[in-house]
Amino acid sequence: MPVTHRATGALLTASLLVLGLAACGSGGDENAGSDDKGDKQITVYSGRSEKLVAPLLEKFTAQTGITVQPRYASTAQLAAQLVEEGDKSPADVFFAQDAGALGTVAKRGMFSTLPEATTSQVPQTYRAGSGEWVGVSARARVLIYNPDLVPADQLPRSVFDLVDPAWKGKVAVAPTNASFQAFVTAIRVQHGDARAEEFLAGLRANDPQIRDGNGKIVEDVNNGVVAVGLVNHYYLGELAKEQGTTPEQLKAKLHFFPGGDTGALVNVAGVGVLKGAATDPDVQQFVDFLLSTESQTYFAEQTFEYPVISGVPGPAYVPPLADLSVPEVDLNDLDTLDATVTMIKNSGLVP
Repeated sequence: MPVTHRATGALLTASLLVLGLAACGSGGDENAGSDDKGDKQITVYSGRSEKLVAPLLEKFTAQTGITVQPRYASTAQLAAQLVEEGDKSPADVFFAQDAGALGTVAKRGMFSTLPEATTSQVPQTYRAGSGEWVGVSARARVLIYNPDLVPADQLPRSVFDLVDPAWKGKVAVAPTNASFQAFVTAIRVQHGDARAEEFLAGLRANDPQIRDGNGKIVEDVNNGVVAVGLVNHYYLGELAKEQGTTPEQLKAKLHFFPGGDTGALVNVAGVGVLKGAATDPDVQQFVDFLLSTESQTYFAEQTFEYPVISGVPGPAYVPPLADLSVPEVDLNDLDTLDATVTMIKNSGLVP
């Protein structure tokens, strides 16, 4: 399904500012975004954190001699910045945390069409139907829980069950996080805006535990501070790595919602190439590097995400990607970030 053109960049930027996610200033990284770029150098706007992807960017430079100038910020910030900058953006590549942000930029006509030889490596589910962006790793939405506080046989079968009064004060969420925003967008796509508003209102009325990010939610669930939280699966692997152990040894466990529930959304981190860099072979080499066996193995073993190319096994502590019961949501339709951000703000989940 091609990316649609339903909203304006101005509305996107305004909505993000409402949440305090003003676009990054030009002075955020004095080495990034220079217009005076020499040969063998590319500028990447990265919504993936430096901790997660800097080692991979360093591997790319070591192998190719191509210097990567990264600009790190949240995916939402960088999407807004790209829309503001338009064709004057110094970015060559947008490396986003989720498909919705990629779609938001794509519908502004800012991405070039990637070669079929590149996109065909990835299942159609995890790339733009238009070829304007491609997923490079996948992650599943899950409910993380502490079995000392919630026995496995009492876990909800649907994410919508979390608005029940029985869960009052027991659920942690990160409403300013891109993955939560993409999940809410998926509710809007699958069930309509009214159902999404109802869910957010019910969640807010249930006194949720608000956190800044998924990592803090996983830490607090593991420590018994809160019973459950809505996160991406790979944060459990990250916490285990930080603590020098395995996910299986942590107290916190993952619950995958069954039956194609929206709470089991599988989203992707991915890349789009800005039109001004469409013919740059260094940029194409970077995209191909992210889809190489080496990089896909890195995602599985170091960031604990699902690879998106065949032949590379996923993390050992989660079910295979093909075995997940995912909702019928086209990732190309998760491109109305502006409306979702406004809806979350209006729900009262964000102060």
